Amino acid sequence: MLKKSMLFVFALILSFAAFQFELQTASAFPPGTPSKSAAQSQLNSLTVKSESSMTGYSRDKFPHWIGQGNGCDTRQKVLQRDADYYSGNCPVTSGKWYSYFDGVTVYSPSDLDVDHIVPLAEAWRSGAGSWTTEKREDFANDLNGPQLIAVTASVNRSKGDQDPSTWQPPRSGARCGYAKWWINTKYRWDLHLQSSEKSALQSMLNSCSY
Repeated sequence: MLKKSMLFVFALILSFAAFQFELQTASAFPPGTPSKSAAQSQLNSLTVKSESSMTGYSRDKFPHWIGQGNGCDTRQKVLQRDADYYSGNCPVTSGKWYSYFDGVTVYSPSDLDVDHIVPLAEAWRSGAGSWTTEKREDFANDLNGPQLIAVTASVNRSKGDQDPSTWQPPRSGARCGYAKWWINTKYRWDLHLQSSEKSALQSMLNSCSY
């Protein structure tokens, strides 16, 4: 009996240590990350339909990195938010960041991109093509939800404008969070998704423990 109790305590210690490690390495978590159950409910409510045409798309139709006050733009705000620590105030000149997608620690802001969780082109294909420029600007600079995150430039560019059916974070431990952020962003902005995208999101969400 004592041996079983010791094993149970040891398992609890390991679980807590893993949780603490995830907290320490997840400093880049953007705001508004939903629980697994909330994300599941949001995913279930999203409209599934074929993607719209890319006709007329341009990144210029999503004005981004707009001024956020005190000489800062959206990119600089995300760099500050996601840093373990940083120096300089718009522009940020150095610091320490944990790139959640690939598990790389970065010390120079020039090595970072601010990723749109749902890429601008993907948003266009999912309903944003009919939005006003003002609404697309709000989407591209969304600091209120989990739509923006600082990650290495290399992992962001490997993603491009792909959806989760063709691209997922190379660090498997990041896929739960990524699915939650993607789902929540599409839900908050009333964007639709295609069936292969929904299947991939469901698979990633199933990997979440909470």
